[in-house]
Amino acid sequence: MNPTQLRAFHHVARERGFTRAAAVAGVGQPTLSGQVKALESTYGVRLFERRGRGAQLTELGQGLYALTSRLFALEDEARALLSGTSALTRGHVRVSADSAYHAVPILAELKRRHGGLTFSLSLGNSVSVLRRLFDHEADVAVMAKLTADPRLFTLPFRADRLVLFVPHRHAWARRRRIRLAELSGQDMVLRERGSVTRGVFEATLAAAAVRPGAIIEVEGREGVGEVVAAGFGIGVVFESEFRPGDRFHRIAVTGADLAVAEYVVCLEERRDLALVRAFLEVAADLSAGRGAVRPLSRS
Repeated sequence: MNPTQLRAFHHVARERGFTRAAAVAGVGQPTLSGQVKALESTYGVRLFERRGRGAQLTELGQGLYALTSRLFALEDEARALLSGTSALTRGHVRVSADSAYHAVPILAELKRRHGGLTFSLSLGNSVSVLRRLFDHEADVAVMAKLTADPRLFTLPFRADRLVLFVPHRHAWARRRRIRLAELSGQDMVLRERGSVTRGVFEATLAAAAVRPGAIIEVEGREGVGEVVAAGFGIGVVFESEFRPGDRFHRIAVTGADLAVAEYVVCLEERRDLALVRAFLEVAADLSAGRGAVRPLSRS
């Protein structure tokens, strides 16, 4: 098997297109396309469905990408292991998070301490965040869902809570707080299933036997905001993410525990890698309100 062709396939699969993959790999697009076609030709298979400038993995391609993700992640681990305790003057940290709000301060401090590092940040709900971690598409994750999985190392980071928000023209726009029971019969705009926001909120309603009106499901926080602004119902968001402005009014909920903890998570087997360990140390320092680097003790 030709390792150059395999890496070319991996770049295209990861970037979901030949143009961006060629830029990341530092080669011309015709060269990269030729390497992928040669791999497909050698084994008489189709790994991508070409669609304009994009490339969608076939079922076989998805299986191969899962393998190459682990393969090249192990290569990165071997390189990190051999570099040992050398200063972090270079490297790329891949972060997956359910919110940019909690992840970005860690990245900013990590960049301040180790200026030679580069970063990528992917956002999604807790299901997609964990998938990227287990598929070795991310080195570390920042998320609100606590998962009892022995394959994971989890570091408590910060506390947050859910609040409601409505347009300024809404009947509740002058209220600072409401009782949970008042949501009975009210139309709600919620994120997709799999998001911590929706999971925590619906569990709280169910425990209090509160039945809302219609549930409008929208993927992503930005989409929820637009639908709420259009008057379809009351939105739910983490308090840390709410930005006061001309469009929305925030409302606290009384009589319910809507507190949610945020965690930094990595694979247990990778927590001692230099890049991952540096990220964990920064998160631990920020959580404790410290600016100085300190060793992260094992639990």
